[in-house]
Amino acid sequence: MSNRHTIILMQTSQHRATRTFMDYDSVNQAMDGICGLYERKLKELNPALRNITYDISDLYNFIDGLTDLSALVYDHSIQAYLPYDRQWIKQKTLLHLKKLAQ
Repeated sequence: MSNRHTIILMQTSQHRATRTFMDYDSVNQAMDGICGLYERKLKELNPALRNITYDISDLYNFIDGLTDLSALVYDHSIQAYLPYDRQWIKQKTLLHLKKLAQ
């Protein structure tokens, strides 16, 4: 699943204008992208801190705080995108971060 084109659909607040999407060449890159969004938000909120750390519960709180978040992952066998929800994204980010930590 890691080399499948992935589109992340996101809405950061109740305002429809905050709807956006990001596309990635793989699920792993998409999970990196979501972590990067959170890390940029942390830097924005804490500009004076040089090193910022967080744990998975902090990342999950960020993900849960978004008005909407879902993923579309291309499936070559049916030549279509399959939708995945916020819970799936949380599971994939955890697996991805575990792999990076090894």
